[in-house]
Amino acid sequence: MKKIINDPKTVVAESLRGLAAAHADILRVEDDPAIVVRVDAPVAGKVAVISGGGSGHEPLHGGFVGQGMLAAAVPGPVFTSPTPDAVEAAVKATTGDAGALLIVKNYTGDVLNFETAAELAAAEGLDVRSVVIDDDVAVKDSTYTAGRRGVGGTVLLEKITGAAAERGDALDAVEALARKVIGQVRSIGVALTAPTVPHAGEPSFDLADDEIEFGIGIHGEPGIERTAVVTADELVARMVEAIVTDLPFGEGDKVLLFTNSMGGTPLVELYLAHGIAERLLAERGIVVERRLVGPYITSLEMQGMSLTLLKLDDELTELWDAPVNTPALRWGI
Repeated sequence: MKKIINDPKTVVAESLRGLAAAHADILRVEDDPAIVVRVDAPVAGKVAVISGGGSGHEPLHGGFVGQGMLAAAVPGPVFTSPTPDAVEAAVKATTGDAGALLIVKNYTGDVLNFETAAELAAAEGLDVRSVVIDDDVAVKDSTYTAGRRGVGGTVLLEKITGAAAERGDALDAVEALARKVIGQVRSIGVALTAPTVPHAGEPSFDLADDEIEFGIGIHGEPGIERTAVVTADELVARMVEAIVTDLPFGEGDKVLLFTNSMGGTPLVELYLAHGIAERLLAERGIVVERRLVGPYITSLEMQGMSLTLLKLDDELTELWDAPVNTPALRWGI
């Protein structure tokens, strides 16, 4: 295993110190328990949108803390859920009378620990709601979940709900908007290589040079099928088919297309795949109105990609376009 680290036990803490040093104008990092907090939090009169989960998916979630997106992020150890006390600390650091919305990816540990934290905060008089995102069309159940996994759609959900909170929407409205997005977003992922968790020191699964894993999760879980390497045209066509037929998406739908690197796939390949996806969607009469391309929800150094489609309307498009100022997403400021 070759990684730019000192000690597997301190990877997350040292990474968070670097994040804080690089973006002190946007966020701060608090220790014991570790949380990433918007530098001006709590923001009076505005809902705090909070998310989190295991580290190793950067820039998710700490890279999305800032104006127009998350009020706080709660990083757990690599591929391991944060503890309830860390989530509760994030709630207390950011939540005022307007309340908080917790965005939870559908992994058993995340769901249980965020739910416990919400109950603890409620016992202290804070209005805290939770939504669970489960946009992965690959599986109905997996090693980590009861039900579908939360994957690439999480980025879009955090941006849109964060924009609604920033403009001053009440908690009921932000929660309803989150549930709307969850109902209209779908994702699928593939891997060319497995990630190596620092404390494990070896790849999460074995994959031969001539194999692709279809339907992987973001924790190095194997996918639903192992196939021979195929052309980009064939691979992207299969991914688009899996997503489009699930919701389903149909002719005339306006969508946001998110083409995501799992960490090790270079942009030259990612843009190639994105172009294919745009063409295939156009052939179906599906209109790509907004796009996001890059490594935004990763699995350490995994070579692979995911595609996410969100069905848009005027409100969702307006909120996506709204100003955002975070380490990983920044426009309109």
